[in-house]
Amino acid sequence: MNFEEELLQKTKWAEETLQQYLPKEEGYARTVIEAMRYSALAGGKRLRPILMWETAVLFGGAGETIKPFMAALEMIHNYSLVHDDLPAMDNDEYRRGRKTTHVVYGEGMAVLAGDGLLNDAFETASAAFDMAESLEEYRRIGKALQILSRKAGVHGMIGGQCADLNAEEMGEQVSEEMLLYIHGHKTAALIQSAMMIGAVLAGASDEEAGLVEKCAYNIGVAFQIQDDILDVTGNQEILGKPVGSDEKNHKLTYVSLKGLEESEKQVEALSKEAVAILTSFPRRNFFLEQLVEQLIDREK
Repeated sequence: MNFEEELLQKTKWAEETLQQYLPKEEGYARTVIEAMRYSALAGGKRLRPILMWETAVLFGGAGETIKPFMAALEMIHNYSLVHDDLPAMDNDEYRRGRKTTHVVYGEGMAVLAGDGLLNDAFETASAAFDMAESLEEYRRIGKALQILSRKAGVHGMIGGQCADLNAEEMGEQVSEEMLLYIHGHKTAALIQSAMMIGAVLAGASDEEAGLVEKCAYNIGVAFQIQDDILDVTGNQEILGKPVGSDEKNHKLTYVSLKGLEESEKQVEALSKEAVAILTSFPRRNFFLEQLVEQLIDREK
């Protein structure tokens, strides 16, 4: 089995894991649940749950307790996309090749769908406690929940989103430091959450978890800079969303700040450093290393 076939298989498995934990469309809350499932099951790379699982494999595996966290993180990621697409935010009409949630269900229901995914994420993650068989597993799950909440909150993704909104008002006054803060929190924080949770649930030490956090920061920032590059050079049919939205919304990106060539070099440098960290551990996970390297050349 080659890398692409293995990635497809793992993506399908991550999708099935997410479906297992999403609420069923029934009762008076049926409409909001439909909207939640519409957004969460609209496709996507399922990169974060795969990174979580593969990082756990790197440290010896985590068993069944990791599955609720895989689904929970994907719920949080998708809630952020639903809210990000709203008219008050990026005002995008397409996501993953089809109409965004607010276009199909209305703005109010889209807000509720995002809220529902966020709240269900923590209910889902906490289900891991029911699977724990030792005090050590309880401790690891508690630590993983702390990581999940912090990286998704005001010190993580939401903080990055806040800075991103403020940056729109500042225009060209945005510094490289602020832009990297945005990328490091709005995008990298959930990558960090994925990989750190995988490491912690598998029994990694605090020092190893810290190295994983740095590795994931590099991956996340490189991923976002590549996203900025694709917004300039990409094809809407391949991307599944409109190109040029950053320019339309007058958003300062790494590409507009540093230029296309320098941005591409930065993606490569960050990704190589991330792989160097991954290869420094006693075990090797060649699939994980190849997955990180592939982020450099992705087209969508």
